[in-house]
Amino acid sequence: MLAVGFAAALAGGGLTACGGSDSGGSSDSVISTDASEPQNPLVTTNTNENGGGRVLDELYSGLVRYTSDGKTENAVAESITPNADATEFTFKLRDWKFTNGEKVTSDSFIDAWNYGAAAKNAQLQADFFAPIKGYEEVSAPGSTKDKMSGLQKVSDTEFKVVLNAPESAFPDRLGHSPYMPLPKAAFQDMKSFGEHPIGNGPYKLVDKEAWVHNQFIKLEANSDYPGPNKAKNGGIEFKIYNNLDTAYADLQSNNLDITYQTVPSSAMATYRDDFPKSHSDSPFASIQTFSIPSRLEHFGNDEEGKLRRQALSMAVNRKLITDKIFTGGRTPAKDFGAPTLGDGTPNIEGNDVLDYNADKAKELWKKADAIKPWSGTFEIAYNSDGGHKEWVEAVTNDISQNLGIEAHGKAYPTFKALRDDVTKKTISTAFRTGWQADYPSIFNFLSPQYATDGPSNDTQYSSKEFDDLLAKASAETDKAKAQKDYNDAQAVLMKDLPAIPLWYYNATDAWNEDLKGVKYNWKGAPVFTEIEKG
Repeated sequence: MLAVGFAAALAGGGLTACGGSDSGGSSDSVISTDASEPQNPLVTTNTNENGGGRVLDELYSGLVRYTSDGKTENAVAESITPNADATEFTFKLRDWKFTNGEKVTSDSFIDAWNYGAAAKNAQLQADFFAPIKGYEEVSAPGSTKDKMSGLQKVSDTEFKVVLNAPESAFPDRLGHSPYMPLPKAAFQDMKSFGEHPIGNGPYKLVDKEAWVHNQFIKLEANSDYPGPNKAKNGGIEFKIYNNLDTAYADLQSNNLDITYQTVPSSAMATYRDDFPKSHSDSPFASIQTFSIPSRLEHFGNDEEGKLRRQALSMAVNRKLITDKIFTGGRTPAKDFGAPTLGDGTPNIEGNDVLDYNADKAKELWKKADAIKPWSGTFEIAYNSDGGHKEWVEAVTNDISQNLGIEAHGKAYPTFKALRDDVTKKTISTAFRTGWQADYPSIFNFLSPQYATDGPSNDTQYSSKEFDDLLAKASAETDKAKAQKDYNDAQAVLMKDLPAIPLWYYNATDAWNEDLKGVKYNWKGAPVFTEIEKG
């Protein structure tokens, strides 16, 4: 979302519209991959988890798109023009249609963004519209207003966005799902639309029965797609699994074509041998953490809570776990971002709290006990359909042995069940969390998860110092200055630890040899449009 220096490229004509391709895939060459049941209906402004996000990524195209290596280029936008101080952006649109034949117009974006921001619609991704002028009025609790003043229509093919403050890289956000356009049909019955979304991307739902809950979501290639990434196959079948081991067994028996992002922990030591000519092991923009709600006893945003979080972090031997369980397919974390981001860095003040130090962990825990004696059991909740059991057990074993307390995992049957409790703020334990970049910037890791009122701030963390540093970095047009601000913001997180960074992901994947053109993108997902079958 935030690539510093982007405005300069825009002003110089660096981003131009992309031409389409005449290539299309065979209708019977459908690619099957593993998936999890989406938490909510597939509404762009209300999907903040990977189960639904991976489907939306294929159904929609935004004003910009991201190339496989994480660069931003125009898609529906023919041109993007900032004003002198990057507080206003003018967008001119290409000729583009939704899969129902409706033209994509300025209203398609303006109406979708207003819907996403309005308090009365209670959208999970509403905060992504916070930079836009008028957001505070429409998003205020109880507000009946539903139109942001900063969205200004010029014509059917041109509109202007006015921001509250300078944000030189605002356009980089706009390839993320909350910013997608929506057709008129969406606003007639959004809940029903979420079951049968109509997009403008390289794929579309095969029919009204394309999503059978807890079984599959079937997409077919959009033959009328005008973008540069036209599908070279007939479609995608997202097969929903409750267990990654089952998905891997299907891959081995040729009942699944490709893993989406990772093989299960049980296959980490063998998948390279199981698929010697068709596997991947490459870093991408994602991190594994576990989070502790500040409302839990002993873990408030106070001295005791900070000491206990620091102790927990230093009690975990990340290197040993990544070597033994993931056979090198993960890298111990040194920050709250990911190493593949162009504006991140592992050199963060205070990040020694992420180093394994059992003696220091004991000392910090003892100091916390002096404030208020520990009682109870420390649990980390996880979804058992995501291959997390082994590492959660390893982490809680480290905590138990090094801090002298009872600690163990708490299994939820599905990702959706876990996320429902987290979203409702009813979860009573720590819980596993992870972040996969929505767009290639450290801002996207920091703001949604840790900014006050961030859309994915699951722990209800709040720090004015952190918020101010993020805002300062966002307004910078100088890359070096922005990176320093991000580093300073991360230093605040290292003291408070609203989440405990564990390790960065690699895309540890495998696929069957009848697939051609397989590659994984900057955020660890297969580039489905490039895959050919047979």
